[in-house]
Amino acid sequence: MRGELRLAYQHPDRTRRSRRTGGKTCFLHLLLLLGWLCVCAHPAKAARLAEFLPGVTPAEIFPGADRIGPPQGDPPLAPVYAGDRLLGHVYLNADVTDATGYSGKPIHILVAIDTGGVIRGVRLVDHKEPIVLIGIPEQRVVSAINSLVGAEIAPVVRGEARPPQTDIVSGATVTVLVMADSVVRSAVRLIRSGRLGGTAPAETAATPATAPATLATGPGEVRDWESLLGDGSVRRLHLSIGEVNDAFRRGGNQAAADSPEPGDEDETFIDLYAALVSVPTIGRSLLGDAAYEQLRSRLEPGQQAILVAGEGVYSFKGSGYVRGGIFDRIELIQDGRTLRFRDRDHTRLGDIAADGAPRLPEIALFTVPPQFGMDPTAPWQTQLLIQRAIGAREKAFLPFELGYRLPERYIDRPSPPPAAPVAAAPPAIGAGPETATDGPLDEPLWQRIWRTKTWDIGITAVALGVLTGIFFFQDQLVRRPALYRWVRRIFLIWTLVWLGWYANAQLSVVNVITFASALVTGFSWTYFLAAPLIFVLWTGVAAALIFWGRGVFCGWLCPFGALQELLATVAQKLKVPQITVPWGLHERLWPIKYIIFLGLFGASLYSVALAEQLAEVEPFKTAIILKFDRTWPFVLYAVGLLAAGLFIERFFCRYLCPLGAGLAIPARMRTFEWLKRWPECGSPCQRCARECPVQSIHPEGNINPNECIYCMHCQELYRAEDRCPHNIQKRLKREKAIAMSAVPLPAKGAKGPPKTVITRTTGTPSTPPAATQGP
Repeated sequence: MRGELRLAYQHPDRTRRSRRTGGKTCFLHLLLLLGWLCVCAHPAKAARLAEFLPGVTPAEIFPGADRIGPPQGDPPLAPVYAGDRLLGHVYLNADVTDATGYSGKPIHILVAIDTGGVIRGVRLVDHKEPIVLIGIPEQRVVSAINSLVGAEIAPVVRGEARPPQTDIVSGATVTVLVMADSVVRSAVRLIRSGRLGGTAPAETAATPATAPATLATGPGEVRDWESLLGDGSVRRLHLSIGEVNDAFRRGGNQAAADSPEPGDEDETFIDLYAALVSVPTIGRSLLGDAAYEQLRSRLEPGQQAILVAGEGVYSFKGSGYVRGGIFDRIELIQDGRTLRFRDRDHTRLGDIAADGAPRLPEIALFTVPPQFGMDPTAPWQTQLLIQRAIGAREKAFLPFELGYRLPERYIDRPSPPPAAPVAAAPPAIGAGPETATDGPLDEPLWQRIWRTKTWDIGITAVALGVLTGIFFFQDQLVRRPALYRWVRRIFLIWTLVWLGWYANAQLSVVNVITFASALVTGFSWTYFLAAPLIFVLWTGVAAALIFWGRGVFCGWLCPFGALQELLATVAQKLKVPQITVPWGLHERLWPIKYIIFLGLFGASLYSVALAEQLAEVEPFKTAIILKFDRTWPFVLYAVGLLAAGLFIERFFCRYLCPLGAGLAIPARMRTFEWLKRWPECGSPCQRCARECPVQSIHPEGNINPNECIYCMHCQELYRAEDRCPHNIQKRLKREKAIAMSAVPLPAKGAKGPPKTVITRTTGTPSTPPAATQGP
């Protein structure tokens, strides 16, 4: 068997081509099979409320309840009673709306809601989320979801309040967002359908349609500050330091309460003002005629603009928009929709033009993006998020809302038409597709996540574009060794610090397992789209597999791989002895990672949860996602692998990484051969093989693409004229030819001065001895 393998590498032209063609054919067959399973093997979704109800007591899910009735309807709702009095209902979130987590499996949460549309209990009963199974304590996630208890959903349905927000758990952001979103979305849909209390959908449907209200026409008038403030054209929120400290104490966060804002209790914490300046009268009064006309020329038809101003010890702008372009302390809320302003929506103003207006240090003009669809005639709110540091890395948050309703003097309301017959109530909403009754709250969660991650997505896309340029122009780069080394190190630092530790965008074999599982259990893009950076990276890696193989990810985009290589570089600078694994042992250790990958894949066919637990063989979660903030066995394991990498560069990548093994299989589809070799490579020259950081070059001189991390070190040697023996020989021959061409042959019988000869060793002119001169 070993002889056959060597024969394959010794005859690459024919054997490799046939093996690659066979590999492509097999892989295409596998894709066809998985596609068929994706289409044909989707099981029908069945309601599961009755399955989980026996696991909870009535009082546990609904305080004060003593019994739970049998589930009724579709989706099923179980009535909850105290004696003979109906308190509300219990339902399973996954029976009502999509609740698929990052694992690709539904997250099952029992939700108790009373007859008034208030959430009374939330119970996490089943999930397969890998970050919670091993890594983040489940109690932290449960505590975050419990913050929804007591939230009133009926006002959200009527557009009078924004959807309740939950606390975010660092390292499990997507999981917590999916859980909270499914709880709120399911409650909203059931209330809209009339199955739960809190609103009257039949009466709402019977209300005759009226033409929408519009802004009054005309150029408007110029008014002073006091009159604008008096009729509500300008709204104000004033908070003192004492009021904010009291609010944090009442919020129940003891750590925040123990860190009060310093200063006098009556001192102004923030004095905040807001106004809709796209209304002619308000805009002309606050901005002045010239500035208002300039603003109006910038606005698209129907687009609105808001002025926000403030003073006090707390800034409503903060500094987040300087670092990331997003104003993270204020947001606009209307009809349950939220909007965070970005720096491109912002214009800084120096003063307010209205007579009698105070001189405020912070004045901002925000234009509302047209796609938000703000209705100026409907109520809206400016929410101020007050932050308080409670530790080195943690903050407590407290929201305050400044409500705004445009005075009626600026609105034209048409008279209502005659009453129409009462329409039938809308059909019950099941677990199927969204219905026509769905409103802005039913925007998919992944779309909201992508909108909040616009900058991160943009940075990642730019980095992938830069990396693509590096690979396409690698020949020009490796001709400049110093530049090549700096480019590689800078990119690895970006991968580790920004992509890994900051953005937590570390790909994992868990992604492969969940994708394969989703193909056979009900494929949907929604849970893959819930993590934008992971999705973007996988898209880029999938494309790169066709061009360059797995080395694009393993050598450039893996944060843990970057951490290993950077530590190895430091170790080599410090003269830490490097171990060269004997080739015979090295090629026998290669298969270990493939065995691990196949073992994980086989375990996933039995239980995805078991496979995700076994996937802890990857130290990625410990070293990158959780930044070593775990129990000591996990930290010791990750540190041990990094320590081994100080002596054997990329020890984990070489022998243990199941993700690298999983990527090597589809990488057999690659179409192009970019890595160049000389005929002398391997016989007799072994320099590239000796210097390859992961020993992916065979003694015969061939590069094993399944093990190559595409660091381009061999290509830098390939072009080096002072280190590559092939290039050295070419250079010596070239210099010899130049030297010989510089020695002219003397003509017969010629007399004259001594001829000049260029010596090859020194390159300096010399005079031949007199005996060699002509007669």
